[in-house]
Amino acid sequence: MSDTLSLASEHPLSNMGRWWRYAGFAIVATAGFFYINIMSAIVDGLVVGLHFDNAQAGLVGSANIYGASVGALLAVLIVRHVRWRPTLFALLIILLAIDLASMLVSAPLALAAIRAVHGLVGGTIVGVTYSAMARLPVPQRAFGMLLFVQFGLGGLGVMFLPKLVPFYGVTVLFLTLAVLTLAALLILLTLREQSVTDAVGATRANLSRAQWRSALFLLLALFLFQGGNMGLTAFIVRLGEHYGLTREFISDTLGWATWIGASGAVLVMVLDDRFGAWKPTVLAALTTLLGCALFLRSDSPAAFFLGNALGALAWSFVVPYLFGFISRLDASGHLAALGGLASKLGLASGPLAAGFLLHHDDRYVTLIVLSLIAIGAAMAAAFIGIHRVRTAGPSS
Repeated sequence: MSDTLSLASEHPLSNMGRWWRYAGFAIVATAGFFYINIMSAIVDGLVVGLHFDNAQAGLVGSANIYGASVGALLAVLIVRHVRWRPTLFALLIILLAIDLASMLVSAPLALAAIRAVHGLVGGTIVGVTYSAMARLPVPQRAFGMLLFVQFGLGGLGVMFLPKLVPFYGVTVLFLTLAVLTLAALLILLTLREQSVTDAVGATRANLSRAQWRSALFLLLALFLFQGGNMGLTAFIVRLGEHYGLTREFISDTLGWATWIGASGAVLVMVLDDRFGAWKPTVLAALTTLLGCALFLRSDSPAAFFLGNALGALAWSFVVPYLFGFISRLDASGHLAALGGLASKLGLASGPLAAGFLLHHDDRYVTLIVLSLIAIGAAMAAAFIGIHRVRTAGPSS
């Protein structure tokens, strides 16, 4: 049995060098799309700091993620032809330059254009990194570490950045992204190329028709789950203010809820398959839907806090869980890169649709209901895909 499928063979606390590799790859991948983790702060910052309306702010956020979708597609095409470490190093340097340049742009369309290029570079970084992570021992834990890092750093971002923008402007947002990119560059120097199986010249996985159907259900689940969650999350600060909550309470809530949510990624790393596939999937589905439904009572601070906490908890569990099952179908890393594309398309579509829906700033209930429908459909696709993966087995 391959390392990819032998999740129970590695004790969670063994081999610290391996865990450092998981953390290192997680930080590199996070640098490629950390703007997604602080999307609510960015959208709100554009409204407050540059006086964009909701549609303009949503357009900038979506352009960033649609660019990442193109980058993810590019990564799918190039991962067999490039060495991951020098490729990531060059791309991170370009990403750093774009973040610094973004501080000088204030026009909506111009900013959307430069952030689209940023997304293209960042999405390629993420896709290449995902491909490498899928070829690590126990990739499910690697993706769990990724979500743990994202939510840990994201909690800091959404807690403090909305409070800083009124004083320092949107510059503080892009400076934060630049600092993380610089940290990723330094960490990349510590990751040995020999720690990952070389993909250069590798052939594509030989998936059967049944395995491709399984993969399509999982990819659809990723797209719908990310879109349903991000459409709501991107405007969560505006939603809270719409229901009369204070900016300070909203920022603190988002920070604490994100940190609470990181425990979902920890569960992915330590649970293995000891509870099977169905129990975790059912629990994650119920938690996600309940968290989203609680936003209908956002006039209650307790409901707003609990909705954010439950949503973050499920989010950080479901995404690495789905990527783990995708990696079981294809240990070469190609499907993981394709999963990154589906994920980015969902993350981009959510804010774009929500921004136009909220053009008049009065349709938050409709947004919550549509998010519930998308997340419910995503979990149904996940049920089908996970069941099929457990019967289809790995690629040959």
